[in-house]
Amino acid sequence: MIDWERIQTVLLDMDGTLLDLHYDTYFWLTHLPARYAETRGVEPEQASREIHETIQSLKGSLEWYCLDFWSNRLGMDVSQLKHEVGDRIRFRADAPAFLRALKASHCRTVIVTNAHRGGLDLKRERTGLDQWVDAIHTTHSFGRPKEDPAFWPALHASEPFDPATTVLIDDNHTALSAAETFGVRHLLSIHQPDSQRDPLPEGRWPALERFETLLPITPPQPV
Repeated sequence: MIDWERIQTVLLDMDGTLLDLHYDTYFWLTHLPARYAETRGVEPEQASREIHETIQSLKGSLEWYCLDFWSNRLGMDVSQLKHEVGDRIRFRADAPAFLRALKASHCRTVIVTNAHRGGLDLKRERTGLDQWVDAIHTTHSFGRPKEDPAFWPALHASEPFDPATTVLIDDNHTALSAAETFGVRHLLSIHQPDSQRDPLPEGRWPALERFETLLPITPPQPV
């Protein structure tokens, strides 16, 4: 349980935490390989294999999340391709209610995402999630992903927060570990980031199935 009266800052991941990871899973593993096969005139199996091998070789790096890198690597406008399946972008269950509760509370709410600016803008347009938070930071502005321990002091310099009174909710266990090293005290994972795939293996942090387990969050009472 979190004592919300003592919490000042809530850091939230976007994909797999606030938004259903199914959109990203479908795009990278199904839609992009299919469009790559069409464009290059190769068999779908070959396209899937080439993209999967690149994904595995870059996993956890900033390039892994960079749409400009992927556009150059594949010779396709990956940002534009993401719009083709934009109708699959949606919030995870009860995430909007959680954001509304945070908005009404005393906490500063900040999205910290590895998403590239092009993908982030598309998701903002589709969901309006930016209206519920105080700030959004993409790691591409810092040149390091959340998995890199050096990212967290850089974020702190731009977005000052007290690690002892901060909550981070993220489906990325490596990012949680890096934040823990920096000193973020309250860490929560996500049980099932993609609604159409199996839950994540159990990690070292409590895993949320629904945000309602964190409610109610109430504003501080007048003195």
